[in-house]
Amino acid sequence: MHAYRAKVKAALVGVNLRVAVAFWLFGLINNIFYVIILSAALDLVGPSIPKATVLLSSIIPGLATKIVVPYIIHLIPYSARVIILAVLSTCGMLTVALSPSQTTGGIAAKVAGIVLANISSGAGEVHFLALTHFYGTTSLAAWGSGTGGAGLLGAGAYALATTTLGFSVQSTLLSSAVIPVGMVLSFFSLLPLDPLTAGAQRKIPNYEAVPGEDDDHGVITEERAGLLDQPEDQHTSPAYQHNSHSYRQQLLHDLRIKLSRAKTLVVPYMLPLFLVYVAEYTINQGVAPTLLFPLESTPFRHFRAFYSTYGAIYQLGVFISRSSLPFVRIRTLYVPSILQVFNLTALTVHALYPFIPSVWFVFAIIFWEGLLGGLVYVSTYAAVREEVPDVDREFSLGAVTVSDSGGIFVAGLLGVVMESSLCSWQVAHGRDWCRRL
Repeated sequence: MHAYRAKVKAALVGVNLRVAVAFWLFGLINNIFYVIILSAALDLVGPSIPKATVLLSSIIPGLATKIVVPYIIHLIPYSARVIILAVLSTCGMLTVALSPSQTTGGIAAKVAGIVLANISSGAGEVHFLALTHFYGTTSLAAWGSGTGGAGLLGAGAYALATTTLGFSVQSTLLSSAVIPVGMVLSFFSLLPLDPLTAGAQRKIPNYEAVPGEDDDHGVITEERAGLLDQPEDQHTSPAYQHNSHSYRQQLLHDLRIKLSRAKTLVVPYMLPLFLVYVAEYTINQGVAPTLLFPLESTPFRHFRAFYSTYGAIYQLGVFISRSSLPFVRIRTLYVPSILQVFNLTALTVHALYPFIPSVWFVFAIIFWEGLLGGLVYVSTYAAVREEVPDVDREFSLGAVTVSDSGGIFVAGLLGVVMESSLCSWQVAHGRDWCRRL
């Protein structure tokens, strides 16, 4: 116990509280709509449409955004980025909340709102993870914990509001539309902005910032230290540069370099993160809706409560593990990824041939699933910070985000097939609970 307390104290030495709180809020707010939307998947599309449909409409725009954004976001000032992210999130959630559920057009509008919100979420993840380049390991740990908090608060609050307190789905979603205001307030009022002041050479004070590629003394210019490192000749206005043949050549050269860098990230970082996300999101969206038990043997009164409760328990595990970076660190990323695949296999077998005696055992497996997923997430980005050379680190932090979105996309495709197939199997074998959601 004494050794653990000493480890906690050591982890907190030199922590800048404003940076920690700001990045925790960034992680929370950027991810919370994504969690709420997935938690509300059953209520948004009804029992007849696979819940993975919502997952796909969430992840496809996010994945596309993460592929494109790293190469264009440097043209937008930092302050404008945050405002754009907040506006997109709010408009997306309002569209989801206010669209009718009973019509085909209403469902299409909800999907459009989901797309809008998740464009914001995808761009926000690239943006804020890359900003940890300026603010050090404290910001990365706080971001990870905040994203875990988004899962816990988003899923838990949705389950509490709609299941326990009896609020309508529309009221719950409408009330969440004001959350992005907190992102704007945190950026402008809480986060120290000196490292991001454009055009001025400075030393970055005590944020463990990584020195710029051309800097031998810890002094960084915004142009060189800006998001995903800029081309050498980017010191004039974008309008002038885009008319320059040499600038276009430089962009193509820069793109080739970055693609070459990205290839070196695949095996050590991207692949294990991809695998763990494929497994856990296939569980959440494809298998979990079929993990049902007779109501009299459970704490629930309605079958729809299983889905939201599984989501809340999963997010609790994610929050705990994503908050553990200062104290717990896994070095072998493939081991928890393989364990996650085992979880998927075991729960799929149970959905086909029930062998788990009680829903409480499923709760434990879902919690373990969340712990594994969160550990791989934070440990992957911590490994990038520690192992990737300084000059490549900022780009790498943004580039690796594609792997988790790619994993979720594959899981969405699998989930559409698996939920329908597992439910049909259960109905054919006398268990029609999945039709009563």
